Amino acid sequence: MQLHPVGILGTGKYVPERILTNQELEQMVETNDEWIVSRTGMRERRIAAPEQATSDLAFQASKAALAAAGINAEDLDLIIVATITPDMFFPSTACLLQEKLGAKKAAAFDLSAACSGFIYGMATASNMIATGMYKHVLVVGAETLSRITDYTDRNTCILFGDGAGAVVLGQVPQGRGFQSFELGADGAGGELLKVCGGGSRMPSSAESIENKHHFIYMAGNEVYKFAVRIMGNAAEEALRKAGMDKSEIDLLIPHQANIRIINSAINRLDLSPEKCMINLDKYGNVSAASIPIALAEAVEQNRVKEGDKLVMVGFGGGLTWGASVLIW
Repeated sequence: MQLHPVGILGTGKYVPERILTNQELEQMVETNDEWIVSRTGMRERRIAAPEQATSDLAFQASKAALAAAGINAEDLDLIIVATITPDMFFPSTACLLQEKLGAKKAAAFDLSAACSGFIYGMATASNMIATGMYKHVLVVGAETLSRITDYTDRNTCILFGDGAGAVVLGQVPQGRGFQSFELGADGAGGELLKVCGGGSRMPSSAESIENKHHFIYMAGNEVYKFAVRIMGNAAEEALRKAGMDKSEIDLLIPHQANIRIINSAINRLDLSPEKCMINLDKYGNVSAASIPIALAEAVEQNRVKEGDKLVMVGFGGGLTWGASVLIW
């Protein structure tokens, strides 16, 4: 079967207006700006308004991506929303987004792979387009992590923010588009990063709420060690599959979790810092939304030119990881 080359036709992003600064966090928990910046690289993050849910953020980012791609919502065949903070258990956030967009003929589903979700979503969509099953797929990473963040926990509340990024995938000319994907998981590390309340294992109860089981739990040191190792491994494996050398990378777009993790990936890939897109100082860790927001900003800033070789790489709860190589 002849496979079609698949690439990104348009990008979009949306971040809420409300900014939560390190100085504000100093008033909430025992921390300070210098410590947060030196440990994480973060200075501020965005927080959704009380009336905003994940699908609302996804809607704004999706409109921008559709406009950039020059296609209408009615032209979409499928919508994939990568998120760990859906509007509700069901229906899926993707179905709610389909209705908001008026994408009448699009199938829709959510994908849960935490911060790796956007890469997982692009890999899924890319294969569907490559085989001719679909023509245009909207892939969105959207999160309202502020709703599951414990703002009395100094270890986690400094990290997370809200936002959404979106891409429209479709056929591109030969020699362009996705060259490879590398996806992985290690369920043995599932206990290291989780929200255990509210599911079938621990249904919502007065006790689960009182014990804060509905907030993010993270074993920070263990996750950090995993991330430092896996970011470089996944990127190198994606490059190997694409038949490319790390010296060919024009732009690295990593998951924006921690500046020290990003710097380790830069060093592992022998890149100059100018070849890495970093925006976690403005948005913090936005989980599945972090890579698509960074990609959209790189496009906005003209840091991506036709023919450029991009590497996107992330890791997340699960534990999961994903990387892709794309020729723009």
